[in-house]
Amino acid sequence: MLRIPFLFFLIFLICSCVGKPSADDPKLSELNLNLEDFFDGEVVAYGQFQDRFGKVRSRFKVDILGTFDGKTLILEESFVYSDNSSQNRTWTLIKLNESEWKGSAPDVIGDAKGKETGDLFNWQYNIDLPVGDDLLRVKFDDWMWLLSDDRLLNKAYVQKYGFNLGEVIIYFEKIS
Repeated sequence: MLRIPFLFFLIFLICSCVGKPSADDPKLSELNLNLEDFFDGEVVAYGQFQDRFGKVRSRFKVDILGTFDGKTLILEESFVYSDNSSQNRTWTLIKLNESEWKGSAPDVIGDAKGKETGDLFNWQYNIDLPVGDDLLRVKFDDWMWLLSDDRLLNKAYVQKYGFNLGEVIIYFEKIS
């Protein structure tokens, strides 16, 4: 009788595991990402959320206006989703040293922490996301790669209680 619940738990555990990039992965370019350079000015982004089974659940566009004063990067994000709903978020990112950042936003729990390495930026934080009339607290593990001076690819792994809920893929393009 215990075999069936154990089998379901084992299947759930296996399905929730996802391979992720690593900062130690071999570099595929000689580019160096500087968040303050890329996000200073206007940036537009397009993305989608896929659940853990690969089904696309939502698409969105984000208009971003960034300003950098030498230490603090402010990102004003305006989201428009495929269902025509909208959301605004303002990030405040502080450059701690040549490679490390910390950040905050009203719906982010605690500090977000990130590190630049070559063309890569890894960013982790907990956030309350609106789901219907409720808020769902999830963990984001964002991985960003600079593709060219004006293009950035982002893949974020979304988890709850250590289990994979899905992935967000975003393509950023610098306008000015």
